[in-house]
Amino acid sequence: MDKFLLQQQVLERLAQDLLQTEQAVRVAHEAATHEENIAENKYDTLGLEAAYLATGQARRAEAIRQAMAHWRRFRPLPYDASKGVQLGALVCLVGSDDQQQLLLLGPAGGSMKLVSGTQVVQVISTEAPLGRALLGRCEGDQVSLQVAVSRQVFEVLWVH
Repeated sequence: MDKFLLQQQVLERLAQDLLQTEQAVRVAHEAATHEENIAENKYDTLGLEAAYLATGQARRAEAIRQAMAHWRRFRPLPYDASKGVQLGALVCLVGSDDQQQLLLLGPAGGSMKLVSGTQVVQVISTEAPLGRALLGRCEGDQVSLQVAVSRQVFEVLWVH
């Protein structure tokens, strides 16, 4: 599986998200500044609410731009068994239910599911609990993660 193609898919998805978010910013800004939404009394807050929404959407757009910048600079390195799992690793885990899952450990801001051929790849960052737990692990190691009241245990089948 080509990590560089997965990286391109992440960038394409982030670009789509950015377009949608920028459109939402424009719509919210228009609603906030439309003459029909000018407050007539202190209880008339539609314009103010739209302004808050526009501000939140603008922050989201900036976060996506930053994520895109991180992903453009990202260069996945080949797996080095002496270092274990690092940023850029493609990891196959198996759970106690014998279900396998593929994970790509990437920069922040790209958490999403991708499809490569017939396989689903979950992109996570080192900021995610599972991403942190995987750092430094090697093939055959176990990873334990507390999720709410239950503990999940995974085995690292392989790393690329």
